[in-house]
Amino acid sequence: MRIAVAGGTGTVGRHVVELAKERGHEVVSLSRAEGVDLVNGRGLAQALDQVKAVIDVSGIQTTSTKKAVDFFTNATQNLLAAEKDAGVQHHVALSIVGIDGATSGLYAGKLVQEDEVRHGGIPWTLLRSTQFHEFVPLTVKLGTVGPLVAVPKMFTQPVAAREVAEALVKAAEAGPAQRMNDLGGPRTENLADLVRAYLAKNGRRKKVVEAVLPGPMGKAMRSGALIPAPGAAVGRQTFAEWLEASSGRDSKEE
Repeated sequence: MRIAVAGGTGTVGRHVVELAKERGHEVVSLSRAEGVDLVNGRGLAQALDQVKAVIDVSGIQTTSTKKAVDFFTNATQNLLAAEKDAGVQHHVALSIVGIDGATSGLYAGKLVQEDEVRHGGIPWTLLRSTQFHEFVPLTVKLGTVGPLVAVPKMFTQPVAAREVAEALVKAAEAGPAQRMNDLGGPRTENLADLVRAYLAKNGRRKKVVEAVLPGPMGKAMRSGALIPAPGAAVGRQTFAEWLEASSGRDSKEE
């Protein structure tokens, strides 16, 4: 099957591309590096030629509600319109566990994306996952100010990006299923504790300071709303196992 991966060079997208190829699929990666811009639609028509399924793992790094909503609105509408023209039969999208009441920041954008997918006219499957293990080095990168690392007060159940990719590729193969069971990691963790462990493992002496983020997004982070409900699918790799396996990598590679 010919599968297109939106965001194919990202944290999950790289795994999706690799796993889909391993399973015998012909894969097209949709990213700016490959000449495709989801926000303005450039290159989509050519890239989706003869594609049967699209897996959308595209994203944006922002806490701005407007930037998130604008990105996911434009990207998803452009992608779905191009899929209709190309005769794509299945749209698979990745979202985030527990965001229903989190109507600010990145989560507001993901809620808009989900709504576009549900009403976009392409048979669809939606998988919500928790944050990936790679969310921790990203938090360090974005939160470092001199000797300090500001970390949002947050409870999370991190999952391996590769396991999320496995679920998405299998979903594309299985056909449209609408809302799948949520997917989370094997343990509930405090984000600040994970950041401290990451810094210690990489020999970086920084003081971790927990910050309470405002708005519905911050409330969801610290209330435990982003933890999967009972009955969700559970990943295998713990954060500690991922950290041991990835020890020595520069955070910019995550």
